[in-house]
Amino acid sequence: MTLKQVDSTNTFLKNILSNSKPVPEGTVIMAEDQFAGRGQRENVWHAEPGKNLTFSILLRPNFIDAAGQYDVTRAASLGVYDALQPLLGDGLKIKWPNDIYYQDKKLGGMLIENILQGSQIKNSVIGIGLNVNQDNFHDNAHNATSIRKILQRDYDLKNILAEICNHIEAYYLHLKAGRFDFVRNAYLSRLYWLNEERQYRSNGQVFTGRIKCVTNAGMLVIDKDGEEAAFNLKEIEFLNK
Repeated sequence: MTLKQVDSTNTFLKNILSNSKPVPEGTVIMAEDQFAGRGQRENVWHAEPGKNLTFSILLRPNFIDAAGQYDVTRAASLGVYDALQPLLGDGLKIKWPNDIYYQDKKLGGMLIENILQGSQIKNSVIGIGLNVNQDNFHDNAHNATSIRKILQRDYDLKNILAEICNHIEAYYLHLKAGRFDFVRNAYLSRLYWLNEERQYRSNGQVFTGRIKCVTNAGMLVIDKDGEEAAFNLKEIEFLNK
């Protein structure tokens, strides 16, 4: 379903679900203009109407319990990565937890909202924003880029959307078949700054460390002077500005 204008495709999809209407798994809601898109850390996602992809996908990973919900994040991130990698090559990375980076600039991000039933995931609403054909960005989005800015040509939004959905489905089917280690290893291998000595900030302190891995539950493990520390989303900042 394509909407001309919507506040947020995730909110729209969650509202349909809350009305108790049957919504098939794999439903995709795409917006030509999303005026209140949401990102991680309560950030707002700005996108120029008609030039970028803003969409949400409904999955029902009821074979995954609440403790394993980060695997949905991995599958979604890998799906976007694999769809874009043939275009963009080795400069493409997944920045933990689920931003899509090209070199040191942000191409896209996602907001994944899992609705639990008991200890299982009932519904997973995966909202994705991807800069495709936009040339100019807000001053406060100083590290944003787009496929057009990188490759100097426009791309068909529906084609890229179809590729992303196909690749997310492929990783989702790996999870469904119990191949969790395959998905976790693939995610780790595509991670931005993996095993590189870089600077971070946590609790107001700047430190140098190397990303070693991501725990099954999705915490980022960084080696600081030979000691490993694990961080949640709001506990660590990448100093890549």
